[in-house]
Amino acid sequence: MLVAPPTELSWTFQPTSGDLPVPPHTRQSTGAGRDNMRGLVVFISTLCLAGAQHQALIDYLERRLLAIEDRISLWHEQATRYATELRELKQHMVSQLENLDKEKETLRESLDSMGTRVDRVERELDYLETQNGGAQPCVDVDDKLIEQQVTQVQEKQKTKYFKQTDCSDMLSTIKAMKILKRVGGSKGMWTRDTGGGSGKVFIFNGTNEDTIFEFSNVQDFTRSQSLSDSRELKLPSAWSGTGHIIYKNHAYLVIQADELTLVKYDLRNKSVADSVVFPDWDYIPVYGLSPETVMDLAVDEEGLWAIYATHQNEQHISLAKMDSGSLSIEQTWDTSCPRQKAEAAFVICGTLYVVYNTEQPGRSHVQCVFDVNDMVSNEDAPLVYFPKRYGAHASLKYNPLEKLLYAWDDGYQILYKLVMKKKLEV
Repeated sequence: MLVAPPTELSWTFQPTSGDLPVPPHTRQSTGAGRDNMRGLVVFISTLCLAGAQHQALIDYLERRLLAIEDRISLWHEQATRYATELRELKQHMVSQLENLDKEKETLRESLDSMGTRVDRVERELDYLETQNGGAQPCVDVDDKLIEQQVTQVQEKQKTKYFKQTDCSDMLSTIKAMKILKRVGGSKGMWTRDTGGGSGKVFIFNGTNEDTIFEFSNVQDFTRSQSLSDSRELKLPSAWSGTGHIIYKNHAYLVIQADELTLVKYDLRNKSVADSVVFPDWDYIPVYGLSPETVMDLAVDEEGLWAIYATHQNEQHISLAKMDSGSLSIEQTWDTSCPRQKAEAAFVICGTLYVVYNTEQPGRSHVQCVFDVNDMVSNEDAPLVYFPKRYGAHASLKYNPLEKLLYAWDDGYQILYKLVMKKKLEV
């Protein structure tokens, strides 16, 4: 506790010589001076003690601040190290992911290659089984039977299909794919006039409708917001499936009511130009994966074709050449292409190409071909895979003028660019 200093100090000097007596008031002043002196000493001591405590507190605070600074510096170094390690880990993970993507792509290519080889092996085995169908019995062949067989072969050769053009192209590969738009439902068909009547685009949305949507060209179709931007063509009755075609300003429509009927509709006059009822062959869906389509119409360099199937040959697909003017059937063939797992087909230069897929949509591929002129065998034809788009084709329409395939895949309108080669090269 600090003691306040005296407000006034009185100093009394007394003579020291002789035995002079000290007055009483002088002795009292001397006692008060000693007390004041003692108070001053106490005050100075207290001030020194307070100064020492203050210095000790300052020293303690400085030490604590230094310790905190050291700890902050340590935390900063650790944070920097952790950030560097995290950055290195991120770079390592990105590198690993890139390697995984490369390995995944390599594995996919290997699987595709393996699938191609397996398919070819299966086809070769089927061919060998067909050629080696067991030992032939040793019997005496009647001469009349031989003559009958020769006559049958000659008659069959006489009925061989007569080519209308000198087209000898065949599909080599699919070069590119272009997705133009996505309109409509999962099932449908779109195309341009395959006979070059106009550059218009026609949309058949659905499998049981009566309205065709018409666009003036591909650019207008691509820029459109929806089907409402098109010109609507109302038909007298609803079509069936996705097997229709546009050819020389006419729409050829497959209609299945009581009977299977082909209607030729004039797009310029907006009227029915002709119609024909197909023979009562007990038709069944032509493709195993597209049950809505009973008959699929196609156009190539030689004209109009009909792809169909019947109960009489229910395991395989049949082909018919038709007269686009009279709608009559000129000639028919029973092909060796199975219906099972088939999703669509098209014709190029008299050769039927059947596209197959899986029940859970995978990668479509051409696995079976049939040439009406016997210039291409199924064993010699290349196994063609479509670009890597895992969907299901509701329709495939070949345009011989553009060498393009117009495809409808789950509501997407797609163009496939084809690469051709000569059949004589096989």
